[in-house]
Amino acid sequence: MTRPILYSFRRCPYAMRARLAVQSAGIEVELREIVLRDKAPEFLAASPKGTVPVLVDGGAVIEESRDVMVWALSRHDPEGWLDMPAEGHALIDQADGPFKQALDRTKYHTRYEDADPEVERATAMAWLDTLRPEPWLFGDRPTMADMAILPFVRQFAMIDKARFDVEASGLVSDWLERFLGSDRFAAIMPKLPKWQAGDAVTVFPF
Repeated sequence: MTRPILYSFRRCPYAMRARLAVQSAGIEVELREIVLRDKAPEFLAASPKGTVPVLVDGGAVIEESRDVMVWALSRHDPEGWLDMPAEGHALIDQADGPFKQALDRTKYHTRYEDADPEVERATAMAWLDTLRPEPWLFGDRPTMADMAILPFVRQFAMIDKARFDVEASGLVSDWLERFLGSDRFAAIMPKLPKWQAGDAVTVFPF
């Protein structure tokens, strides 16, 4: 059986959301863990830009995490993640744009000459404060928007988790903790060795 191949990196939030969608869809893929400082040549041959996730399905190569999510969910969406208002896609755009920029300029502020991490942190928190997950962004069940955004909220929170827990709204804090404590999150986060050609196939979902 030839399965699609998903190149991933455990801690990357873009790769996390791709794995979340594949897991929800229940589509079996061959999961290949990439080490970003030592990228497998097969990975670079499939996607020379060298960023994860990358999904190879026959002759098709999908290089954007949101596109991987849609690829999986358009084939099987048992939880109805694609059933969300247009606002959901707009929220993902905001998370991938202004929020991610503020996140990076907080976490990696030494890379940016003009970055004030406190100003950037305040920008990120102000956006999070606009969210009203009750308990999810669009009601009583998660959608693609929740699962596309939460990995980045996690990344931001972990910059200083104690401070985040104090400063975040109760709704956002509870939303994140619900995600972090879920079987769903645990199921996409096992540690895997770096993949190299010749390794036994790792089938995901596990």
